[in-house]
Amino acid sequence: MLDIKLIRDNPEKVKEALKRRGLNAELAEKFLLSDGQWRQLTKELDDGRAELNKASAAKDLKKGRELKARIKKQEERIKEIEKERDGLLELFPNIPADDVPEGKDESGNVVLREVGKKPSFKFEAKDYLTIAEALDVIDVKKAAAVAGSRFGYLKGKAALLEIALIKFAFDRLTKKGFVPVIPPVMIRSEVYKAIGRLAGEQKEERYFLEKDNLYLVGTSEHTILPLHLNETLSDKDLPKRYVGFSTSFRREAGSYGKDTKGILRVHQFDKVEMISFTRPEDSEKEHQFLLQCQEDLMKDLCLPYRVMQICAGDLGWTDYKQYDIETWLPGTGKYRETHSCSNTTDFQTRGMNTKYAKGGPSTSSGQAYVHALNATGLAMGRTIIAIIENYQTKDGNFTIPKPLQGLAGD
Repeated sequence: MLDIKLIRDNPEKVKEALKRRGLNAELAEKFLLSDGQWRQLTKELDDGRAELNKASAAKDLKKGRELKARIKKQEERIKEIEKERDGLLELFPNIPADDVPEGKDESGNVVLREVGKKPSFKFEAKDYLTIAEALDVIDVKKAAAVAGSRFGYLKGKAALLEIALIKFAFDRLTKKGFVPVIPPVMIRSEVYKAIGRLAGEQKEERYFLEKDNLYLVGTSEHTILPLHLNETLSDKDLPKRYVGFSTSFRREAGSYGKDTKGILRVHQFDKVEMISFTRPEDSEKEHQFLLQCQEDLMKDLCLPYRVMQICAGDLGWTDYKQYDIETWLPGTGKYRETHSCSNTTDFQTRGMNTKYAKGGPSTSSGQAYVHALNATGLAMGRTIIAIIENYQTKDGNFTIPKPLQGLAGD
């Protein structure tokens, strides 16, 4: 959630941020009106309680009864206004950084650099699904019969390739100081709400188990972030970095008709994810560090890619600044997104109440919210797609990248 003080003190900045994201700036006015009512009623309640204390001290029973009745009504009204105000606050996404490009949608995203040499084949390149189905290593037809559309089986060489990629990513990232984590894949609704992942259109993406009041996670980020729910970290322990692996679940509600074949856009997928908690003044540097970690993995796998800076209209809900990596798929003939890398500042940690003690003892005056960042390590399905297409051979097979050889049974 946004800092209420930011909306109160900088309403024009917030309105401009809403416009940049393609949202209605009137939301800020509605919030300020509701917040103003709440503040006024709160002041009146405090004044009433002070009067009640005086009446009690003076043993004025009649006035005390009148004040108690008035205070009860005020408390009930404040609860109503507070619920309205908090509901409005949930409609605010994070504020984009000043250097985030302008743009309404993905067409406004900016290519920062292209890295790696695109493969040149002496034969006509095939798409990954043609290769994988012929080798019987990806089976979407049987998965559709078993689970419905947008599912797939990884078999044989593809299954071993996923296991190798997990080991490869964990080996590389733990050497950079990331603590390995295998998190839960279910999360309580109040915690999901606290990290801002049920706001806006995101809720349509989630699978909810109503009987248990649990959601299936959309990425391991969602249950690694709350590792420090309601905690105050020590300044000297920052940054804290985690690398997690889990299965993830998404409805793909906004992708009707897109990528319906294969395993590029599915309801269930596996993913290695990086999470970092930092001091606010270090979060931009940490963002670049996470992006470099992603690029190092891609360079090690010799996969050609480009780095995109995401425009304001295409930012994720919780994001202050976001980069994507898109990998070249020669059989498909285009770049496709395989990684995201986001600085969410204190937008999520405010909801989680995750702070750090600045420079010493844990005192309230020396505390501030940490900044949280997240970045894809490797999205298994999409990385496997990229390897199959970029490492395909004339005989309809594909080779295994050198760093994975021996790990993938090849």
